[in-house]
Amino acid sequence: MANVDGTWETVTKSPMGDQKATLTVASDGDTFTGSYVGAMGSTEIKDGKVDGDTLRWSIDISIPMPMTLTIEATVDGDAINGTVTAGAFGSFPMDGARA
Repeated sequence: MANVDGTWETVTKSPMGDQKATLTVASDGDTFTGSYVGAMGSTEIKDGKVDGDTLRWSIDISIPMPMTLTIEATVDGDAINGTVTAGAFGSFPMDGARA
């Protein structure tokens, strides 16, 4: 199991440009809690799951419009890479590094 806990500086390549956010992860067995803080606000992690070196979670956003984003990311040492899915708007790559 990868060391997924900590603070991660992430960038999502969205149609609105690069969206930088700070992800915090505190795992407890096969679940985790934390937050996702960026220029468009702060939100708590929902349904955080840990499966080896893979994290899955969702967040509710209100800007630019209310929606739930689902994220899946893989931790590899001090790197994190994954995909943010925004419902009908599609999926966007996300990457980052341990802060």
